[in-house]
Amino acid sequence: MRSNRTTWDNWAEEYKNPGRQNWEDRTPRWGIWGVPESDIGLLKSFNGGNTIELGCGTAYVSAWLADLGGNPVGVDNSPAQLLTAGELQKEMDLKFPLIQCDAEKVPFANESFDFAISEYGASIWCDPYRWIPEASRILKRGGSLVFLENSVLLMLCFADDDDGETPATAELRSSQFGMHRFEWPDDPGIEFHISHGDKIRLFRECGLEVEDLIEIQPSSQSETRYSNVDLEWARKWPSEEAWIVRKK
Repeated sequence: MRSNRTTWDNWAEEYKNPGRQNWEDRTPRWGIWGVPESDIGLLKSFNGGNTIELGCGTAYVSAWLADLGGNPVGVDNSPAQLLTAGELQKEMDLKFPLIQCDAEKVPFANESFDFAISEYGASIWCDPYRWIPEASRILKRGGSLVFLENSVLLMLCFADDDDGETPATAELRSSQFGMHRFEWPDDPGIEFHISHGDKIRLFRECGLEVEDLIEIQPSSQSETRYSNVDLEWARKWPSEEAWIVRKK
């Protein structure tokens, strides 16, 4: 989507240092709270092989998968983000393919990958009715798709006229029925979030079966640089959720 490509080209500079930190750490920590892999097990279905990161940004997740024995490919719609990813590859002496494309239509044959993943990439910046069928198409039978995103509950606590930065409250402010496309005032980016029921039906249509839905609770010592949710809220209710699904 062109508007999201422009948005991420404009945001690329502020994501350089967080990207570098994740590359340097090389220990998987997930989401806005940096929850350790050992606490939530997003990679429990990962067994190496050909992997693709959908909406890779600075590609630190692909670097983690390479360290764990995978053969990753990172795809992203933003040339500026991929430029940063390429610079970090040189700095860290770790090379793998980086391809500019939209995760809703990737240039790979059917059943090319054993594992697909998205952490706040395609998972919220691409239309699920397009990118999830595409992910299923390129996955081998028995392959896993793992993705992390804002929780449905968190999104229901924002109103249409929110700026996307004001912390969520304990009040439900949006309708769950028909939730799909989210646009914020003064923000050119477009996010996509659908309900659990709609997502499960979409998985079924795409030949994917759910293995786990992980509702993430950060530790009491967690911190985040994002302002749309605070720790007190996220300790009571899941601000993030991760799906693990497998192609039948």
